[in-house]
Amino acid sequence: MIAHLRGTLLEKHPNQAIVDAQGVGYDVTIPISTFSTLPNLGESVALRIHTHVREDAIALFGFAKAEEKALFEKLIAVSGIGPKLAITILSGLAASDLVQAIRGGAVERLVRIPGIGKKTAERIGLELKDRLPLATTAASGRPEDAAPGDEMRADLMSALTNLGYKGPVAERAVDSALKKTPGAPFEDVLRDILRGMTR
Repeated sequence: MIAHLRGTLLEKHPNQAIVDAQGVGYDVTIPISTFSTLPNLGESVALRIHTHVREDAIALFGFAKAEEKALFEKLIAVSGIGPKLAITILSGLAASDLVQAIRGGAVERLVRIPGIGKKTAERIGLELKDRLPLATTAASGRPEDAAPGDEMRADLMSALTNLGYKGPVAERAVDSALKKTPGAPFEDVLRDILRGMTR
């Protein structure tokens, strides 16, 4: 099992990183919070890895922080929550906010995340409420420099598409958010968009 991966960052997208480790390119699925901490292309990167093995595939899920990996592994232990949906959940809410929502039974915050219905949100709360820490200790990382406007817009559109939002609605939401919060970090802008989107 791969538990940790260190190498050169070849590609990065809001939900994906490709890391070259000794000539092998590893395709790693990541949450938005980890994307926000990635270095520039060509630089060294290290990710904590959860290796998910199925009969037909082996998939790698990567995290910048141990707390996020632990939360991911708790989420996939919930009935009906697979790895991809767990990544979507971690992309929709910061780890500390997610823990707070689950412990507080805030179902309405969870159902705003694409793919999470009321029954699933209630199941997450029921199964994880007493298995989570009172608070997470690490704040989400921030990139050193916010992406330029066009790159930021492309990354936001890519993230929304991966989270299940498409078309003119997503485009209008991105344009509105960029005008409202110019210069804000990618992760903050995306979460602001998600708070305002209706499913």
